[in-house]
Amino acid sequence: MNNILYRSRQKENLDKDVLNFLSSLREDVNIFYYDILGTQAHCIMLNKIGILTSDELSKVLFSLNKIKYKSKDEGTIQYIISNELSFEEDIHEQIESIVIRDIGIDIGGKIHTGRSRNDQVALDLRMKLRDDIIDISEYLISVIKSLIVRAKEHKDTIISLYTHLQQAQIGTMSHYLLSYSFNLLRDLDRISYSFEKINLSPLGSCAIGGTGIPIDRNYTASLLGFQGLLENSIDATSSRDSMIEYLSFLSILMTSLSRIAEDFILWSTSEFSYIELSDKYSSTSSVMPQKKNPDPLEILRSRSALVIGMLISSLSIIKNLPSGYSRDLQDLKPLLWNSSKIVKESLRIMKGIIDTFKVNKTNTLYSANKSYGVSLDIAEQIVIKYNIPFRKVHKLIGQLVQYAIIHENIPLYKIPQDLVNKVLNSLKIKIDLDELMSIIKDTKPEKSIFLRKSYGSPNPLQQNDMINSIEKSLLTYTTVLTKRKELLFTTINNLDNVILNTIGDKNK
Repeated sequence: MNNILYRSRQKENLDKDVLNFLSSLREDVNIFYYDILGTQAHCIMLNKIGILTSDELSKVLFSLNKIKYKSKDEGTIQYIISNELSFEEDIHEQIESIVIRDIGIDIGGKIHTGRSRNDQVALDLRMKLRDDIIDISEYLISVIKSLIVRAKEHKDTIISLYTHLQQAQIGTMSHYLLSYSFNLLRDLDRISYSFEKINLSPLGSCAIGGTGIPIDRNYTASLLGFQGLLENSIDATSSRDSMIEYLSFLSILMTSLSRIAEDFILWSTSEFSYIELSDKYSSTSSVMPQKKNPDPLEILRSRSALVIGMLISSLSIIKNLPSGYSRDLQDLKPLLWNSSKIVKESLRIMKGIIDTFKVNKTNTLYSANKSYGVSLDIAEQIVIKYNIPFRKVHKLIGQLVQYAIIHENIPLYKIPQDLVNKVLNSLKIKIDLDELMSIIKDTKPEKSIFLRKSYGSPNPLQQNDMINSIEKSLLTYTTVLTKRKELLFTTINNLDNVILNTIGDKNK
């Protein structure tokens, strides 16, 4: 079948291999629905300005609705395959071809008036991405809520805090989980911010320089729920910076999830045994029956690299492009779809893991007691009580810890008092030996978290404030998200009503 749409200048059809090389049809399944909606809104606008008569509009909308609903019934991918024509390069051409086959070129040939594939694909991308942003925001809020639930359960669960993967200070499991919550809140803020940049309509910019047809860009934008327009036609059709920004935000989010995954992987090892993953979120060995592997977390860690790689690929695609649309931009589409898909899946998996992992409180407390994580707490109490320079006390406790480690990791309070006194004299520190030993003996991990008074510390009172702060922020984001969803739902519902009212009896 000869191409009936775009090859007006060329006398020959595309070589089959070239067509396969150029075609994005199979990848365009993700924007199939949005392309139909955008075309319907555009045609309603064309009727408003007199390009399409009411009868013509009714036939066009009815034909597009048939495509929309048949694709839902058959499955979009199957529908695309079954309706594929010989020379279709993309979904835009396919949909227009099906309409023209259905109602003829005299009417169907008008639907592309006043637009180009350049502004059409930019529109579809933005409609798809704003839905993805809403989905990802919902998943992200759900993960943070799960973290808050678990944090509330473990405000008193003692665990070592680490720097350089070495035991540092004493903290709580709640404090760890809240740190993830704040991290993910920033990711939520970035994702939410990207919605404002994405939700601007490029439709009506045509190929690059606008159109002489008296179109109403604001009208089509309002029909599709956009909050405004991309003003410059060159910028609207060829710029992808907002989408690159979106990918960068997804990469940062996946980095956050990957770091959580790494902690959970380490903590679930026999050496740590701080947590145990649910059987539903772990795998096993094909040969070693004792194994319980954190495979979902390992795959999540790997997928973060894939998303980062797709960001780098997208930057590499656009870095040398001149002004105006270039076909290179076509290859951004699978990078966007795949990144969104990976992030949604990863958030669902992470929520399930957070909801179901068990904390081995006995092991976390034992590890904290065995460590010297209270050393700084002891030093600070001495500084407060005796007003001794911190650096001197730092040397005192450091030498005591060194002695304890050499002598089979004994607790600090079991160090012989004559040795402690010798260290005090060598450092010219004059404090009561019995009081010092009392401070050392009384400073246990359970007490140490209450000694911390600074804002944002593991002190349970501070954790309560953090939980309240996060829940307040989530409420704000949930309100914004609800308004966005309601706006888009109402807008698309109104568009459907306009379409159905226009079609009238044809819809029956």
